[in-house]
Amino acid sequence: MDKLTVVVGAVLVAGIGAVGWQFLQPAATPMGHSMTPPDTSAISQGDAIAEVSLPAELSRNAELGKTVFEAKCVNCHGENATGQNGVAPPLVHKIYEPGHHSDMAFVLAAQNGVRAHHWNFGNMPPVEGVTAGEVKMVVAYIRELQRENGIN
Repeated sequence: MDKLTVVVGAVLVAGIGAVGWQFLQPAATPMGHSMTPPDTSAISQGDAIAEVSLPAELSRNAELGKTVFEAKCVNCHGENATGQNGVAPPLVHKIYEPGHHSDMAFVLAAQNGVRAHHWNFGNMPPVEGVTAGEVKMVVAYIRELQRENGIN
């Protein structure tokens, strides 16, 4: 047997061993949160999905964002972003934490709409008549609500 055959055989055995080792390891758990939305079957259609505590006061940008949210987003995402069962998800939820959905993700969602991927409420259409700057103020409002509710 020549040296090349021995090297190739050793690499193959090591590779098969590594794959087998990975296969036998327990499944990794997600860091920080699960991307599985909560079971909402006990919540009536249209009712709030999340309970949201409000901050004592909002920053100026968040106040502006709240005004835009109430004009453009509340009909689907509910008062204080609590969501509405069967309509749209709560934005005060671990799924929307900054490490998973960046501020820009909200801007793009408002501009382009979003295909359903975490919740079973269908696709979100683009939001008509809202600027990127206004959405950034909405994000400031959402982030302050999230922080008040332990979502960082």
